Amino acid sequence: MEILNEKELYRLVNELSITFFSKPFKHQVTFNSRLRTTGGRYIPGKKVIELNPKYVEEMNEDEFIGIIKHELCHYHLHIEGKGYKHGDQEFKRLLIKTGSPRHCNPLPSQQSEFKYIYKCRDCAHVYKRRRRVNIKKYRCGRCRGLLISKGSSKT
Repeated sequence: MEILNEKELYRLVNELSITFFSKPFKHQVTFNSRLRTTGGRYIPGKKVIELNPKYVEEMNEDEFIGIIKHELCHYHLHIEGKGYKHGDQEFKRLLIKTGSPRHCNPLPSQQSEFKYIYKCRDCAHVYKRRRRVNIKKYRCGRCRGLLISKGSSKT
């Protein structure tokens, strides 16, 4: 899928809104290339949906449509004055009803190398981390065992 211009993007979002929510999308949708860790966001104060263009370039069309549906769940619930946040039951029910994903998959370009590897001394569970962990302060999340640093990763 290639990057859409603003009219094509609006038309796609409006079509998905009518198809899955039986309501038109009446506000603004834009691409925001500054988004790094998310596929999109809904800004309630402006009633604007911002989408990450990298998901159009790097992922398949189904992933991008899922992101749009997720943001439309926020949008329509907010417009109706219902619970539109991730923890609200109404939001969770609408995600299931429309077949929208709860989270988007990470971009292939963002799946960087893990710099640090830790292993539990008791259960041998391996933790791969981008940042250092204080092994005197933290323990294994599975068995509460002590963590051992395995050094830096080259993979």
